[in-house]
Amino acid sequence: MKSSCQQLVRIVVTSLATTSVTACGGGVHSALNPTGPQAANISKIWWLMFYVCTAVFVIVLAVLAIALIKRPTDKATDELPELDLSEEAKKRRTNVVLAAVVATIVILFIFLVYSFLIGRGLTSELAQKNGVVIEVTGHQWWWEVRYDNIDASSIFTTANEIHIPVGVPVTLSLKGADVIHSFWVPNLHGKKDLIPGKISTIWLQADQPGVFRGQCAEYCGLQHAHMALWVIAEPQQQFNSWIQSQIQEAASPSNDSAKRGQQIFLSSACVMCHTISGTRAGSNIGPNLTHVASRQTIAAGSLENTREHLASWVNNSQRIKPGNRMPTMSFSDNDLQPLVDYLQSLK
Repeated sequence: MKSSCQQLVRIVVTSLATTSVTACGGGVHSALNPTGPQAANISKIWWLMFYVCTAVFVIVLAVLAIALIKRPTDKATDELPELDLSEEAKKRRTNVVLAAVVATIVILFIFLVYSFLIGRGLTSELAQKNGVVIEVTGHQWWWEVRYDNIDASSIFTTANEIHIPVGVPVTLSLKGADVIHSFWVPNLHGKKDLIPGKISTIWLQADQPGVFRGQCAEYCGLQHAHMALWVIAEPQQQFNSWIQSQIQEAASPSNDSAKRGQQIFLSSACVMCHTISGTRAGSNIGPNLTHVASRQTIAAGSLENTREHLASWVNNSQRIKPGNRMPTMSFSDNDLQPLVDYLQSLK
C-alpha cells in the first residue's frame, strides 16, 4: 500500500516536471514564443491541447490515487476480495465508462473544430494582402532565396538568410530542387513541405524585430540536421537599405591581396558553381556569393561567418559537412589567404 502510493507520487512529480519543461517557450527557435499572427494562431491550439490534456491527466491520476488508497482488502490475508458482480455495481461501472467515452468524444470534437478554424485562419488573414514576395528553394543542404520584383533590375538572390520588414505580410513561394524538404520557422509559422515539381505558398508576418532560426523539418539526407536558415525581421527603413545593398554588383577588390584573391577565384573551379555579380562567375549550382560577407553564417547556418570558418569551409568543406556537393579544394596557404580576403570584401 505504502510503496504503491510512493510510486504514484514519483510518477506525478516526474510527469509535472516533464510537462513544465516542455511547455517553456523562449529562445530563437520556439513555437511557444510566437512573433507573428500565424505562429500565434498555432500556439493557441497548442495551449488549448496542453491545458485540456493536463486536466485529463490530473483527473486520471487523482482517480488512480483514490483507487489505490481506498481499495478494499481482506485484512486477514491482505488480498483483494472478489469483485462485486451485482446488477447495481455493473450499472455503476457501465455509467462511468459511458461518461468517459462521451467526454473523450466531446474533447476530440472540440479539437477537430478548433484546429479546422485555426487552419483556415492561417491562410485567410494574409493571403489577400500585398507585401514582399520571396521565392525559397530547398537544396541538399542549403536554402536559395530569391527576391522577386516588378523591376527586373531589383531582383536578386541570396542564400540561407531571409530579410523581411516588420509588420508587412510576406508571401513565400516554396520549391524543392532535389528531394522533399520542409520550411519551418516556428516563431513565425508552422512547417510547409517543399516538393520537387510543385510550388507551395505560405504567408507570414513578423510583428516585432528579431532574428529567428528556421530549419528543414523533413529528413532530406545525410546533412539534414545542418540545413538551417535565419529570418531577420527589421524595420522598413533598415530593410530597404538592405535591399539596396543586395541589388548592387559585388564590390571591386580594394587592395592587392583581395585583387589576387579575385583572380584565384575566377581561375579555379569555384566559378563552376557560384555567382558573383559583376564578374564572369555566373553559375547557379551553389549559393550566390555576391554579398557573402554580409551574412551572419555560412554552410546553411552551420558556422558563424568568421575568417577562420570561411577559410576552413572553402578549403575542405567535406571535413565540416560530409556529403555536401562542394568538392574539396585544397588551396595552398599562399592562395587561400588572398581568396578569403576577397570573399570577406563581398559585403
